[in-house]
Amino acid sequence: MKRKRSLELGITSALVALGVGFLSASSHMDAPLITLDDAANTTDVYAFRSAGGYLTTALGVYPFEEPGIGPNKYNFDDNVLYEIHVAIGDDLMAGRKTISYQFQFNTTFQDENTILQSYRLPGVVQTVGDEAQNLIQAYTVKKIDHRTDVKTELMRVDGSPLLVPPNNQGLATPKYNQGNNGENPAKEGVSAAMDLDEYTASTVHDLVDGYLAFAGQRDDGFYADIQSIFDLDLGFGGPNKPFDSQGGFNIHTIVLNIPLDELGGANQVVGVYATTSRPRVTVLRDAKAPNFSGEFVQVGRQGNPLFCEALVAIVDKDLYNRTSPENDMALFSQYATNVELGALLGTTPDLSAIYIPDVIKVDLSTPPARLAGPTDDTGFSRLSFFGEDFLASTVAGGPVPGGFPNGRRFGDDVLDIAVLAIAGSPVPAPVALQNIDKVPANDITFNKVFPYAATPHNGRNHPHH
Repeated sequence: MKRKRSLELGITSALVALGVGFLSASSHMDAPLITLDDAANTTDVYAFRSAGGYLTTALGVYPFEEPGIGPNKYNFDDNVLYEIHVAIGDDLMAGRKTISYQFQFNTTFQDENTILQSYRLPGVVQTVGDEAQNLIQAYTVKKIDHRTDVKTELMRVDGSPLLVPPNNQGLATPKYNQGNNGENPAKEGVSAAMDLDEYTASTVHDLVDGYLAFAGQRDDGFYADIQSIFDLDLGFGGPNKPFDSQGGFNIHTIVLNIPLDELGGANQVVGVYATTSRPRVTVLRDAKAPNFSGEFVQVGRQGNPLFCEALVAIVDKDLYNRTSPENDMALFSQYATNVELGALLGTTPDLSAIYIPDVIKVDLSTPPARLAGPTDDTGFSRLSFFGEDFLASTVAGGPVPGGFPNGRRFGDDVLDIAVLAIAGSPVPAPVALQNIDKVPANDITFNKVFPYAATPHNGRNHPHH
């Protein structure tokens, strides 16, 4: 008992050091206005220490992509500026971005004299960008250091374009799917880069200065019965009714491996959040088309999941998406200290340590995070510290969570972690509480290698609840 009590105190201290309190998930429908703009609507942000000396970051957009729709026209938007921001040093608790990584896309068609928007005859994409792939997307990555205002384009090492792989349409993209057969379900995750499907492997881009980038369609890696919360069905669907709200849907995902040397080394905690922006539009009298000024205006923001969606009142949700974490203390602190959802559960948690400012905190002084995959790494738990998944931290001087809330990995069961935290569960969580929403795994296994996110579902053969 003494050892267990000491361990709990150590974990509590580590959580406080990371600024961690209550945690939860996202159903991707955060605020009224952004739900009208799928391509700019953020779903989830991931950030974790990965092998090879990297901070891995990821941003998902375009929620609820139905794989079976046609023509398959879910894409990144050329008129959206996608950004991943990192806060370092004093900027962390101030909510200021120290370094930003900007992603901008350019869409072209090989043939516009056809109704076949995404694919065209001969109809089977053998390699990314070949004659069968009509819609081609390329992108640029730019690093902005706000301390010096220096902007650097992170080009591919060999100078070739950064291409987006095609969406998984089934027969047109068989190599995404089991047995390279367009009628089969998507391939499960892999443990070695050499085993990635050809479309994904060929669009993992080595950039200058040691960066690694990917952008393309992926499975939605968030798994949970989130509907039960918003239906006020806190029994989570009854004893035998698991419901994965995002099961069978795809999203578009940007993944960037950032060398730790680019951030000042590993002996620190950093913050990560993401934004989406659109150019300001001026409509001129008698103009045939709107005029884009070139000045970008922020329309979406995401750090830790759930804050805007489930904590911020309707009157302020759109304001959250237009503002910076620097303003969170002044504008949104009341929602972190007076939690409506907590009242429904009969608890009164103070969430300001995690949400004010709303950035994901990642301890970089630990070993690489354990990962989920076809076979999970030894010691990995989807429940993070509630499943006794810890990492040794130099900064904290003891154990910190192996996953969420110390960053967020693909595979972390963030909803169950949240409920366990609200309930004040001991560590480890009792067996009876380890599957609260009855959705204990994603609908497809993750990759244990970059880009980590799982293969996009096949439009011809995919699950739904």
